[in-house]
This record gives sequence, structure tokens and C-alpha cells, in this order.
Amino acid sequence: MRHVILALLLAAAALCRAPAADAHAFLDRANPPVGSTVQRAPIAVSISFTQELEPAFVMLTVVDQAGNRVDIGNASVDPGDPTLLHVALKPLSPGTYKVRWRVLSVDTHTTEGTFSFTVAGG
Repeated sequence: MRHVILALLLAAAALCRAPAADAHAFLDRANPPVGSTVQRAPIAVSISFTQELEPAFVMLTVVDQAGNRVDIGNASVDPGDPTLLHVALKPLSPGTYKVRWRVLSVDTHTTEGTFSFTVAGG
């Protein structure tokens, strides 16, 4: 009987257990927006994520159509908003640019992705 009670208690505990959180820092929004065409060349790219980021483990680069980097290599998490990542850009010509990011959220999950935007005018 003791084993039956123990088995029932373990089964009840397993059923009451909270589901595991599937937490990752996913891209929430970007400026310039994902897939957008902008009339003026931006001076920076900013990406907002769904979770806070670990500042020491972020990467954000921007390349032109030939694969040349057009960011100045200063990707950083915003000190006032730990979900926001920025990188400054060199002056951009009209064309399509690819943004590549890789981040580690404070819950230790890594995510990465790419998107593009187009500059219509200079």
C-alpha cells in the first residue's frame, strides 16, 4: 500500500509541475524595419528583442550587396533598454543591405538571424 501511495504522490506532482519555459530572445522589431525600403539612408540599425540580452555576447553586422561591411563595428546593447541592440553605419548608398545578428539572452539561449532592407535614395 505504501508503494501505491508513493506512486500516486509522484504522479500528482508530475501533473502539477509547471511546463518548462521555452524562452529565447527573438527579434521583435527593427529600425529600419525588416524587408523595408527607406528613402533616406539610416545612420544606425537598431533591433529590439523579446528578452534582455547579455551585452558581452552580441553580434550585429550589416553588409552591402557585395558582402562588404558597412557598419562601424560598435554593436552594443542599449544601457537604458537591455532588449535593444544598436550598431552605427557608414554612409550608405542606394541599394540592398543585409543585417545579421546573433545574441545570447540572459536565460542563456542563443538565437541568430538575418534580414534585409533597401535604401532607395541617398
